Amino acid sequence: MRELLVTNDTVLLGYVTALLADQGINTLVFDQHISVMEGGIGAFPRRLMVSEDNWSRAVRILCDADLAEWVNGLDNA
Repeated sequence: MRELLVTNDTVLLGYVTALLADQGINTLVFDQHISVMEGGIGAFPRRLMVSEDNWSRAVRILCDADLAEWVNGLDNA
């Protein structure tokens, strides 16, 4: 698994997850249940993960959707 983006924005997270799912890319959200520990204040960002095999394709999809600024590690692609 490779980290695609990190955000506290649940709307963005849902949008990107749906966008990738529409293209057949499975995702996994890490840290989504940390709010139980933090009291729901949004201090801990959620991490959207994709398989290493799908990472480059997911990056292209996000760039095409004008979301390149959110891609983690884009300079390493």
